[in-house]
Amino acid sequence: MAATSQPTPSPAQAQPKPSAPQGPAKSAAPSPGRVSLEFVKTDAKQVCVAGDFNGWKPDMTPLTQVSKGRWVGNVPMKPGRHEYLFVVDGQWLPDPNAKETVQNPFGGKNSVLIVSA
Repeated sequence: MAATSQPTPSPAQAQPKPSAPQGPAKSAAPSPGRVSLEFVKTDAKQVCVAGDFNGWKPDMTPLTQVSKGRWVGNVPMKPGRHEYLFVVDGQWLPDPNAKETVQNPFGGKNSVLIVSA
């Protein structure tokens, strides 16, 4: 990630292309102090993101559907290393495009996102 005065995703994290029609991805153009996240799944009815940045409460960070199956949101995040999962219709899913994952205490994996200062 490039060091800037505001947190922004790195170019590699900013615009990954999903390898299949369904799957989470990050997109560019966040507001200052925010990271833009994108999730693509054609049959999703509700998409949220939960992580250490929002107390793991998915209802605090819903994404907005901008077209059929495409959900986006500018998520407030402080600089640092953050673990997160997408919550899609009640199912907790890691971001398959995340460059890093870590084991969580529930037998699954959390995605990792690094936000620079």
